[in-house]
Amino acid sequence: MQRFQGQRAVVTGGNRGLGLAMVEALVARGARVTVVARDAERLKEISTRLEVDVIQGDVADEGLARSVIAEVRPTLLLLNAGASPGLAALHEQTWEGFSRSWNTDVKAGFHWLQHALRLPLAKGSRVLLSSSGAAINGSPLSGGYAGAKRMIWFLAQYASGVSKELDLGIRVQVLVPRQIIGDTEHGRLAAEAYAKKKGVSVAEFLAGFGAPMAPKQVGEYVATLLGDPKYDQGIAFGVKGDSGIASLD
Repeated sequence: MQRFQGQRAVVTGGNRGLGLAMVEALVARGARVTVVARDAERLKEISTRLEVDVIQGDVADEGLARSVIAEVRPTLLLLNAGASPGLAALHEQTWEGFSRSWNTDVKAGFHWLQHALRLPLAKGSRVLLSSSGAAINGSPLSGGYAGAKRMIWFLAQYASGVSKELDLGIRVQVLVPRQIIGDTEHGRLAAEAYAKKKGVSVAEFLAGFGAPMAPKQVGEYVATLLGDPKYDQGIAFGVKGDSGIASLD
């Protein structure tokens, strides 16, 4: 708990799903949190309920990334925001849907990391990017999503290398949920698509991952990653409902 007292956290996409669970876990531990997202109504609700600061905007906008990092100067930066990919087989995809994750998730990670390194953030700051198990196993119904999530993993590695080379003291890591989380909007839609393809129920499909993993559990895993000194080193960490946190380096 003491590790979070006085910490300034920025969470992109922190108004719903896994991002909101991360915000709630950080607030519960005493961090001062700023949430960046597009949906004004959701931002207003969580600002009132959780007493967090909110900034409305497109996380893929370089100017927004630059201004938020310069003004808030976070010591914890959680880059969680991402677009919902188009769900269809390759031959049924449009390029717009196929590339959506690249134009939002990867573009946002690129700009926010650049400005975190250029400012730079204070020594000892932590940056945590959100990837996906699709970065390991692929995701044939999600267009360019799997490739985008693998690129986010690479971005964490590249940024970590820059931090070391320039002696910035910024730790950059990546979170890799190893299962579809059916309690989120994106997870539910993905589970429905893959269950239909396999000819099974959504419940049967999700059971194939083992124990379910709720958003709140992911939020707690994130707080553990950021708060427990044993996770200070390393870049990639996978999380699952039945096995917890595991290094993927």
